[in-house]
Amino acid sequence: MILTASRKPDSAYAWARLALALLISTIAGVGMWAVVVVLPAVQADFGVARGAASLPYTLTMLGFAAATIVLGKLSDRVGIVTPVLIAGLSLGLGFGLSAFATNLVLFSVLHFLVGMGAGAGFAPMMADISHWFVKRRGLAVVIVASGNYLAGAIWPLLMNQWMPVHGWRGTYVIIAIVCAVSVIPLAFALRRKPEAATLDAATTAAAAARADLGLSPRALQILLILAGFSCCVAMSMPQVHIVAYCGDLGYGVARGAEMLSLMLGLGIVSRIASGFVADRIGGAATLLIGSIMQGVALVLYLFFNGLASLYIISGIFGLFQGGIVPMYAVICREFLPPREAGARIGLVMAATIVGMAFGGYVSGLIYDATSSYRLAFLNGVIWNGLNLLVVAWLFMRRQRAMMQAA
Repeated sequence: MILTASRKPDSAYAWARLALALLISTIAGVGMWAVVVVLPAVQADFGVARGAASLPYTLTMLGFAAATIVLGKLSDRVGIVTPVLIAGLSLGLGFGLSAFATNLVLFSVLHFLVGMGAGAGFAPMMADISHWFVKRRGLAVVIVASGNYLAGAIWPLLMNQWMPVHGWRGTYVIIAIVCAVSVIPLAFALRRKPEAATLDAATTAAAAARADLGLSPRALQILLILAGFSCCVAMSMPQVHIVAYCGDLGYGVARGAEMLSLMLGLGIVSRIASGFVADRIGGAATLLIGSIMQGVALVLYLFFNGLASLYIISGIFGLFQGGIVPMYAVICREFLPPREAGARIGLVMAATIVGMAFGGYVSGLIYDATSSYRLAFLNGVIWNGLNLLVVAWLFMRRQRAMMQAA
């Protein structure tokens, strides 16, 4: 009886599983942010330009994207345990071997493994937890997604303490050990699966919602991929380059790391708040709000670059954009087949990560060409405008369908 009850949505077990998923996501999330913190040191160590030094981040994001697709689909077939085991192994090997890389090419290639580990702790974990909640699904999804930002708030501060003592290479070794010895054992605590009846009910609800929207699963998937890519090209500029930007302005990379932590820490607040909002007004409306507000924050970066101003804008940016990415997962679960959640959420999340990779790399190239980040911020504003157009169209289509049904 206890076992049966624990497998039902929104149960006490579901909340305990959510807490464990958040922990795993926070640990694995270091894979996304570590290279951002060490970027100036790696650039100096290997003697390369800023654009070339951004390549490890690009490979990290490509590995992240690959994991969201491949391991997301795998989680649909065998459950979440195997993807989490792969995450622990990938992070341990990726960081451990990167610490001994002798050139930028090898360092970049190894970050594909790092990205895979981080990706396994993101989209597949969101898809898995979405099966355990109905009333609070939006909140549950954004809590797991917050692990990525919680990692961004915690790990850069830890790395700032370790790097002066151990260097970036020694710091990578420490991260490798922490990830391997924690993530791998935690995977086995996620062996339980949701009831078939729960998935059947969710399938029926998603089909009805999709019929109201008037789009096929393929068409909706394509639109979400386009929107996700565009928003994350815009999002990548502050997140990837804020540390280097502060260094260039003469404020020091440590100040940039603090701004990154502030940005991502407040992003957690935004993500949690977006979950509450999504459970009340839906994922599409919540995504539209986030897209508008991210655009406002990016415009502010164009006009202010004082130290105090950058702290304030970075905080505002975190509060504005933190809830955007998980809303794509919420929308997938509202409208697309739940038994394909891992694969479908993985595809959309992969698009967001490819957008981050493309945006981070292009921003570096723009900097190399202009010796300034001003045009890179403008590039972000333009891509955010494209995202806003797609999201607004989806929202208006949803609203029109609801009005006609009423």
